[in-house]
Amino acid sequence: MVRLTQSSLLSTLRHDVPASIVVFLVAVPLSLGVAMASGAPLASGLIAAVVGGVVAGALGGSAVQVSGPAAGLSLVVADLVQTYGWRATCMITLLAGAVQLLLGVFRAARAALAVSPAVVHGMLAGVGVVIALSQLHVVLGGSPQRSALANIIELPGQLVDPHGHKIAVGMLTIGVLALWLRLPKQVKVVPAPLAALLVAAVTAWAFGWDVTRIDLSGAFTEWTFPVLPQGDWHMVVAAVLLVALLAGVESLLCSVAVDSMHTGPRADLDQELTGQGVANMVSGALGGLPLAGVIVRSTTNARAGARSRASTILHGVWVLVFAIGFGWSIQLIPVEALAALLVFIGVQMVNLGHIRKVHGHGEVPVYIVTMAAVILLGLAEGVLFGLALAALMALRRLTGVTVRTRQQPDGRYHATISGSLTFLGVPRLTQELRAIPAGAPVDLDLNIDFMDNAAFEAIHAWRLDHERLGGTVDIDELHDEWYAMAASGVRMYPAKTLSSGPDRSWLPWAHRRSRASQRVEPPHGTPGQADCRLTEGAREFHRRTAPLVRPIFTELARKQQPTHLFITCADSRIMPSLITASGPGDLFTVRNIGNLVPRRGTEPHDDSMGAAIEYATQVLGVHTITVCGHSGCGAMAGLLSGGVKAGSLPAMRRWLRHGNHSLARFIETAGDRLDADALDLLCKVNVQQQLDNLRTYRKVDDQVRAGRLKLVGLYFDIGSARVHMLPPVSSSLSVKA
Repeated sequence: MVRLTQSSLLSTLRHDVPASIVVFLVAVPLSLGVAMASGAPLASGLIAAVVGGVVAGALGGSAVQVSGPAAGLSLVVADLVQTYGWRATCMITLLAGAVQLLLGVFRAARAALAVSPAVVHGMLAGVGVVIALSQLHVVLGGSPQRSALANIIELPGQLVDPHGHKIAVGMLTIGVLALWLRLPKQVKVVPAPLAALLVAAVTAWAFGWDVTRIDLSGAFTEWTFPVLPQGDWHMVVAAVLLVALLAGVESLLCSVAVDSMHTGPRADLDQELTGQGVANMVSGALGGLPLAGVIVRSTTNARAGARSRASTILHGVWVLVFAIGFGWSIQLIPVEALAALLVFIGVQMVNLGHIRKVHGHGEVPVYIVTMAAVILLGLAEGVLFGLALAALMALRRLTGVTVRTRQQPDGRYHATISGSLTFLGVPRLTQELRAIPAGAPVDLDLNIDFMDNAAFEAIHAWRLDHERLGGTVDIDELHDEWYAMAASGVRMYPAKTLSSGPDRSWLPWAHRRSRASQRVEPPHGTPGQADCRLTEGAREFHRRTAPLVRPIFTELARKQQPTHLFITCADSRIMPSLITASGPGDLFTVRNIGNLVPRRGTEPHDDSMGAAIEYATQVLGVHTITVCGHSGCGAMAGLLSGGVKAGSLPAMRRWLRHGNHSLARFIETAGDRLDADALDLLCKVNVQQQLDNLRTYRKVDDQVRAGRLKLVGLYFDIGSARVHMLPPVSSSLSVKA
């Protein structure tokens, strides 16, 4: 236990302390900037940073997430300050924290992840635009207006009447921020916001520029006691819920994002939400801003090498020490420089990477609508518009249906219906199906995951009409058999039979229900039946499976790189890819009667197995050779009968001579026992003997001895569909040649 404590202490000193200092340097200017954008006392940003570090860091469920005043909440706070005043806003923050605490206790954190990321990214982008527009007026020496639209209208007037020194210090700040992104890593150890504010403050002081200074007089000595908001209590409750939900969702999404940046324990989202709730209660009680998990600080913390919550807690301590001992230095920062920092941050919140991500999922309209509504109407309205549009688009996808029809060279029509078939898709469905000429033969594929009664009635009525007019309709359902069950009167739930599921290609032909079984076939056992099933199977592969696996085979077409040589019996009941859950390109497979590996140089001479072994080990470089036997093997039955069961099959009798060593090992193992289990015992012994036979090949033996090749024995019990591992039996049969 002492060693563990010492190890944790050393890790904190080595990793967490340096990371906490880096985060502290980022947190101070950002906290001041968010407070300024929120229209709150600047000290409230530092208070929220301290509480976010110490309280949320100690009680939260994320290892490296850093909480503090978030730019995404600045619009809400600014509106609350203008409506209710600062002290009442602190009470709303406190109550919002209580709501978060309750949600965390009742384990509701996962529900927040149901919010579309397009809404969240659009909201943050809109907030960024609003912040940039409002603070641009401060950079130009004016005052921000109450809305983004008003800021846009007033902007030309600000540009006509510039204020020289104030614009200069703002442009200098933005220039340093932009330049810092292109400097070497050694220089960027100093965070860009801190460097920009230092350069702006020193330059303004050195040249005696006429700029506005930050006023913190009495900020850390006077406690702002929260008071209850006055006004319509419905609006107050709405404000509390809005702050709680926005801060909670931003924190939880940040936790999930930060989890991918470190190798420590994954975040406990319910605990994180509980910690955020307690921290917001404390921040509101002390006169601080609402806080949330902040992606900029959290990313900085993770990249700086933080390993535990100690870094987050320590960063809060450093902010507290700075505010108490060095708060006077903040007054040297020009307000215009702080506004320029906010303009830069606001522009960066319109993240092109987020736009590319949502574009890949077709959610750009949600992103744009949310952003535009936040800019023009407000944060709450923008989020509601975005959520409503996201829900409508999700509903459209769930109820969307795609109908494609084409005429094939043989005159048949092939129609594919995909999606969820509901009454909403019936008009388009009937329009497309009725466009097929009367009397034409039709292959109809239903690739659907749901069908309601209206859709079934539409398809069924069309089918009856089409067949009445002399046409034929063959329906094949690629997923659960919604149409077949509805037509037979069965309740419409997904089929759970062998013939259902997205892929039935592994089932025997006799267990599949497809168009092939519905058509007239030659009598059982005739050559025409096998040919019909094979050609029908090839057509089914082209229609159903080929489109799914084509990208894989396109890549495999360049070169085969299997990792296993798989030697098994030619028995029709053995499917290597099925019993090993392997896919195309995984197995280099050799099949023969009895899964025999002729020993090197034995008679009758056979080069087919030797060639496969050489190619697999020396050209393909496989890592494993597997010999797989099975129960009830006919070859082993012939071997056990002394060749009697081979009958008048001379080639078979000669081939079975390669199994004589297996028979000898079986006799040594079983003695004179010839009970009902003798055949299966010989099948298992045969697998182990073939592993020994592999060692007679010099290259195989060398690679096994060097540890570069592994020999594995498998035994497949057909009746129970179970695969058993058979360890090799050590022997002195390996040879050097």
